[in-house]
Amino acid sequence: MRKTTVRVLPVALAVALFGVAGCSGSEGSGTTSDGKTIVKIALWNYETTPEFKALIDGFEAKNSKIDIQPVDILADDYSDKVTTMLAGGDTTDVLTMKNVTDYARYGTRGQLMPLTDEVNKLKKASYAGLENFDLKGEYYALPYRQDFWVLYYNKAMVGKEDLSKLTWTDYQALAKKLTKGSGSSKVYGAYQHTWRSVVHAIASAQTGGDQLGGDYGFLKDQYAVANNLEKSGAALPFATAISQKITYDSQLTTGKAAMVPMGTWWGARLIGDKAAGKHAIDWGMAPMPQIAADGKTVTFGSPTAFAVNKKSGNADAAKKFVEWASGPEGAAAVAKIGIVPSYTDAAITDAFFAVKGMPTDALSRQAMKPSKVQLEMPVSDKASDIDLILKEEHEIVMSGEKSADKGIAEMNRRVKNDVQ
Repeated sequence: MRKTTVRVLPVALAVALFGVAGCSGSEGSGTTSDGKTIVKIALWNYETTPEFKALIDGFEAKNSKIDIQPVDILADDYSDKVTTMLAGGDTTDVLTMKNVTDYARYGTRGQLMPLTDEVNKLKKASYAGLENFDLKGEYYALPYRQDFWVLYYNKAMVGKEDLSKLTWTDYQALAKKLTKGSGSSKVYGAYQHTWRSVVHAIASAQTGGDQLGGDYGFLKDQYAVANNLEKSGAALPFATAISQKITYDSQLTTGKAAMVPMGTWWGARLIGDKAAGKHAIDWGMAPMPQIAADGKTVTFGSPTAFAVNKKSGNADAAKKFVEWASGPEGAAAVAKIGIVPSYTDAAITDAFFAVKGMPTDALSRQAMKPSKVQLEMPVSDKASDIDLILKEEHEIVMSGEKSADKGIAEMNRRVKNDVQ
């Protein structure tokens, strides 16, 4: 029977118990007192990230001889902690790959166990985002979810406005139209979050611009969109959002903004919070606004995956979990809580839209079928350094300390001189 106690190890304790000094596969530490094989999995924010519990519960129900033990890490610290753990010889069996950049670093350093044989057995066309884990023909992780960005909106505030084929010009005009009031009671037509992806990843995906290339002229038009929204009063100023630590969730769920571009991961949280009585917003999803009015929907996103630590003491059991979680049964488990899985088929899609509280209107279904999803940040050993430069310059531009032209020129200079 499934145990009722949650076996979550805080990361500090986990490292102490299973890190450099310990070995999960030695001296019986790889099994429980009743003989079950222990598989430790590094993840983040276990209590508030329901997909992890859904996958662990689902797997253990089918594999009663394996005991999955979460090693819980704060989301903001996750990448740094896992990097430190691997460098120190930690033996945590399964590692959640929060982004492809970290995955590429761990994979090329030889810190992950190859899963190429397992990948070659898959029906690859059914796995969105799988190609992003191809490192020169070798795979070291399997994706279990594939998020991408859509346009969330408050149905009552938007009313009968048509969001099905918005261009960015349309979006700006509609945001101005939906903006009401003033001062503390002001309601904005749109909220643009402070992450650079809101400008950079969108522009890259929809223009073909290369975020690693050192020429960032392709960002100019998207900066114009962001700046025009602020200047017209149709969006909360970037500086205000930063200084007041505004969350994108609060803007939609408190009725402060009518439209919010954001990733599909948000849907599950909106559903859960509404069921818990934390908000009462009737929300929906629409396709991401486009630069070109050609009928195609191009957006960006990123897969999330599981990998097996090269130093795992229970590698066979760890692989079994990774394969299950990324496959049809794992996909069904996360789809049923409103998470977009990597693996999909007709039954999985039906399960996703059958989630209580999930909007099922035609526009929301359209939003979930983009023409193309580009990786949020290309995979490269230079990606982390370039990302830092672009983030710094983005914040300076959006804070009004530099014009977009000057900020772009500085991005060009710093990437070419400091990284390339």
